[in-house]
Amino acid sequence: MTYDRTLLRAAATGTGDRTPSDLSRRLGVAPATGWRLWHGHTAPSAAVAAAVERAYGVPASQLVKPEAREARKVAA
Repeated sequence: MTYDRTLLRAAATGTGDRTPSDLSRRLGVAPATGWRLWHGHTAPSAAVAAAVERAYGVPASQLVKPEAREARKVAA
């Protein structure tokens, strides 16, 4: 899976969240999780992706995408 942290950061800053701490407060996740999401060190879980969609309006399908090889397996 490929996680687009730039999309999350753009949505967050568009709503006034400028730091990983702001992100973690809005999403209701641990500060360490907010930091890892902000810096792209981890992809969001299903629950966090749902929280991102509720908080920022970014669908999980845009935030996390299968890699090309995974997409071919699904299509086959």
